[in-house]
Amino acid sequence: MVARRPEGGILPLTSWAHSTFPSPRVMQNHVVEPPIASGDGSPVTVAGAPAPAHRRPLLRVLLEIALIATGVFLGLAGDAWREREQHRDAARASLRGFRAEIAANREAVAAVRDYHAATLSSVRAYLGKNHKTRNVADVKIEGLRWVTFEHTAWDLALATQSLAYLNGDVAFGLSRVYSVQQSYADLTRGMTQAMYLLPRSENFDMFAEATDAFLGDLTYMEPRLLTMYDELLPKIDRALGTSGAPSAR
Repeated sequence: MVARRPEGGILPLTSWAHSTFPSPRVMQNHVVEPPIASGDGSPVTVAGAPAPAHRRPLLRVLLEIALIATGVFLGLAGDAWREREQHRDAARASLRGFRAEIAANREAVAAVRDYHAATLSSVRAYLGKNHKTRNVADVKIEGLRWVTFEHTAWDLALATQSLAYLNGDVAFGLSRVYSVQQSYADLTRGMTQAMYLLPRSENFDMFAEATDAFLGDLTYMEPRLLTMYDELLPKIDRALGTSGAPSAR
């Protein structure tokens, strides 16, 4: 039996069979062996074997790690910068509020300082006389005219914790000023209660003694407050980067 070549020639049957079906020896040479594995089941790399195609070069891995680390660093730096800007804005807003408030309180104290000193002198002159020679008409008093301090900026700074963002020297000066103002307010509250307990029309001598003690404290505190205001306002102006109007003494 013969087979025809594609070109029309005749091919012997044995030759055609060998060319069409590989011999058993050739098939044995193409047997696929399973991969070699270690005792724990992980594949073992045979020396001289080509590296798997999916394994990425070491340089590429290091580059990716560096890019990720750089991105994280830039993100953290951006968050820190944004937080610093927010703190700076909060500090400037607080300083502007403090400056306006302290300037208003200074003006109020300066407006009554001389009146308190003159009234104290009049009351002490009255109390220095003998009871029989005292004359209520000699006392020049037109109300006590205490100062009601503004403290909204201070309360807001405590509520928002913006004092922590201020310059340490400025924050210390603010704390001292508002502490003295609080003592002044406490004295005023006590005098207000005494006025209701000791009406001026019923017992002027006791009222005069309470006024002497009250104005004595105020005339000591008011010059101190004015000095503290005049020291603090330029510091606030420097922190704000402005040159505020000079305070009149």
